[in-house]
Amino acid sequence: MSVRGWLRAGLAFLGAAQFAVGCWALLSPRTFFDIPWVGMRMPYNAHLMMDYGAMSLATSVALGVGAVTMRQALIRTGLAVYLVFALPHLVIHIRLLHHLTPGERAPLLAALTAAAVIPLVLLMLTGRARRDRPGPDHVSPVRS
Repeated sequence: MSVRGWLRAGLAFLGAAQFAVGCWALLSPRTFFDIPWVGMRMPYNAHLMMDYGAMSLATSVALGVGAVTMRQALIRTGLAVYLVFALPHLVIHIRLLHHLTPGERAPLLAALTAAAVIPLVLLMLTGRARRDRPGPDHVSPVRS
């Protein structure tokens, strides 16, 4: 697969994951909260869960626009939006590990680390895609 293909696939994966999580948290906040990684044995807050769902849906739009247009500025913006959430989210959960059992900690940390590493790798690919694929279907620079 080309760099451009990996970039599009990564954006589509992140966007689809954000869309699925967003719909779940927005439409069924209690079942989403009941996941041990989410609720972490803390009090339930429906408003917070629905807000999180709406934010995840908004993030999916930014990632999806990048995947469809393959315009470098839109790709980088979508990935930056996602990272502004994913990196602090990882740090927050690292600080709250005491709420989880040892068996719940490892998969959570693996998932949240992947959620931060994937967009970082994709950001690096934006420069390579532009260099590797000159011509009409390369990752487009910002147009004035």
